[in-house]
Amino acid sequence: MVPEWLSVKDNYIPKEEKNVYIQKSIFSLIKIISIIRQNKNQDRLVYSINPILKVASIIIMILCVSISRSFIYLLIIDIYVLINLFLMETKLMKRILFKSFMFPLITLIALIPSMLYGNIYNSLLLFQKLIITILLMNLLSHNTKWSEISKSLKLLFIPDIFIWIMDITIKYIVLLGEHSINLLYALKLRSVGITPNKYNSLTGIMGNLFVKSYKMSEEMFHAMECRGFVGEYTTKVNLKLKKVDYVYLAINIFLVSLFTYL
Repeated sequence: MVPEWLSVKDNYIPKEEKNVYIQKSIFSLIKIISIIRQNKNQDRLVYSINPILKVASIIIMILCVSISRSFIYLLIIDIYVLINLFLMETKLMKRILFKSFMFPLITLIALIPSMLYGNIYNSLLLFQKLIITILLMNLLSHNTKWSEISKSLKLLFIPDIFIWIMDITIKYIVLLGEHSINLLYALKLRSVGITPNKYNSLTGIMGNLFVKSYKMSEEMFHAMECRGFVGEYTTKVNLKLKKVDYVYLAINIFLVSLFTYL
């Protein structure tokens, strides 16, 4: 005999609940990972330039912008950066512009008291330099692979410890980001209806991430020890320049010479 309670139709309908925080956290993590893992081999001009040349040129350009006191030179660099920006995809261009103007605008608001006291020139100069520097770094990160940047930094005699920290940081952002996405999806799927302790589970996720990162660091240490890694990077020089590289080099030499002239 089947019990009567088994034959009763289940009409349970969970109450609606907003998962905005969890959903936004998942989307933000996916966006960060997609930016790091995006394919940068598109058939566009900015992607075909030699990465060593790009990294060296941008470092020199940032130094020139930092030292410069001329508005005319900074405006010329603005035009140069905008031309590079318009050569990229529309979606990436909008993303770079949004990121590059957000923090300088906050800085400009903080400089308003200084401008009211008459220090307008230096304040606007600082604002201009911030925009150019952030735009240059965003352009480099979006049109060059991280592995190519690491190789270029090694060839430019950057200390190995700096390159190692950057590589490990980017790697763990991806790995721990993917682990966080899985944990957030698990929390979302197991939270049916209104669960008052849902957000208390976020502390458990943070603790899980800490334990996971600790275990991964130990595993990486033992793997490096087994492979005989002593913290030194080796890479081959790739200075096969194409026509676009010579044009890019000529433009940057012109901009540096313009800096010394102005």
